[in-house]
Amino acid sequence: MSSTKAAEPATLLADYLDEKARRVKAIETQAEAIIHDKGDQAGYQAKMREKAELLSALAVEAAPLVKALEPDLAEAVGERLNGFSNNAAMSLQVGSVFFMSALLYPDDHKPGEPNNLELFAAEVRSWV
Repeated sequence: MSSTKAAEPATLLADYLDEKARRVKAIETQAEAIIHDKGDQAGYQAKMREKAELLSALAVEAAPLVKALEPDLAEAVGERLNGFSNNAAMSLQVGSVFFMSALLYPDDHKPGEPNNLELFAAEVRSWV
């Protein structure tokens, strides 16, 4: 029973990260449709801003879930989430739509591969 109890915080965090990753994908899909189907640059920019705003709030929103982890793990997870949030906040600060669109994707990312948030969610889930 204690191993299940110890795994619960990681499961809750993984569920949270999966949900945010799905939301990011949905926003990106909507943005692509807006720019390709309608040629609406302003609509595309609004969706990229929505994505960046979602990610900029990630670390703060996840803090209660992170705090429930073991202290060493919580610190490492907090740093990773702060990295996602800080990059997103920086993209909003500079107002770069390209920066916002590139959030979560390494330079060598190929279409169909998971983004960094999806990879992190899977990593957290593997701890269970």
